[in-house]
Amino acid sequence: MRIHKEGYAIILISLLILSAFDVVFIYYIPSAFFWGILLLASLIFFGLIVYFFRVPNRIVAINDNNIIAPSDGKLVVIENVFEDEYLKTHCIQLSIFMSPLNVHKQWYPINGRVEYTKYHKGKYLVAWHPKSSTDNERSTIVIKSKDDKLILFRQIAGAVARRICTYAKEGEQISQKDEAGFIKFGSRIDVFIPKEAHIKVNIDQKIVGGETILASF
Repeated sequence: MRIHKEGYAIILISLLILSAFDVVFIYYIPSAFFWGILLLASLIFFGLIVYFFRVPNRIVAINDNNIIAPSDGKLVVIENVFEDEYLKTHCIQLSIFMSPLNVHKQWYPINGRVEYTKYHKGKYLVAWHPKSSTDNERSTIVIKSKDDKLILFRQIAGAVARRICTYAKEGEQISQKDEAGFIKFGSRIDVFIPKEAHIKVNIDQKIVGGETILASF
């Protein structure tokens, strides 16, 4: 277990703000009872921030025939759709909702080459809203597998999330164990896969990034 690099600045700033607030509060309100409540609340809040930016040690089983989960969360959508940003074809959409308590690091779902990546500004609808996939702030990544299959996945900001970090660069070779990005606070991941893929998950299933097999060829 380690702390993600995207959390360093936020953790430090949070520590400074909470410490300053506690010092001022204790100075002006001479009550040991309220001091204890304030310090406990500050400690819990700071602990949650540190916990959010955790990165667990996971061993990713690399397999060219499997599409693995890019993130932790709960599977909320399995449906046939027409993907019109890049794939321009009918495919299967799998959507994973991440609560603020989930690990927010993303892995690449397949091995291959980054064909396309694009950031889109947008709204901040709640992540489970149907229009969040197309209207919210988001980043799209398309990977071409070694046998020329295309997998598209989107990092989507939610009502709380305000920054999407995407590390993919067009033309680079990647593997399933590599880090694709990070989303700060509540969010969602959409994965678009070929219709001939065999789905291995169910609605409402708990998903583990880098480990759960979403589908296979």
